[in-house]
Amino acid sequence: MEKRLTPIQVARELRKNMTPSERILWDELRNKKLGVKFLRQHPIIYEASATPVKFFVVDFYCAAKKLVIEIDGGIHETQKDWDVLRDFELQKRGYKVIRIKNDEVEDINKLIERIQEFLNN
Repeated sequence: MEKRLTPIQVARELRKNMTPSERILWDELRNKKLGVKFLRQHPIIYEASATPVKFFVVDFYCAAKKLVIEIDGGIHETQKDWDVLRDFELQKRGYKVIRIKNDEVEDINKLIERIQEFLNN
């Protein structure tokens, strides 16, 4: 029988293997640089009673604002339906979701302004 990883184990593995775009944005979000705390590769459980537990690991999460930031690389072109479902499940639970394309990270100042707008609302 295959052993399933816990949400925390999955998140830890993803933290070890962040994409270059995730690393760039993390450098801007960490240590409350925008005035609020962000977590990276954070598990959000959406069905605790299921076996196994159903969860998402979001790229970045700000609990104070219930804000989720997802960086979309090329793989997201082939999983748009999954992303829509995932966003719906998160929004249904009161989370705000920002989706960012990899190339948007290149203009980090503009991206930080966009995130700051969400944080101020």
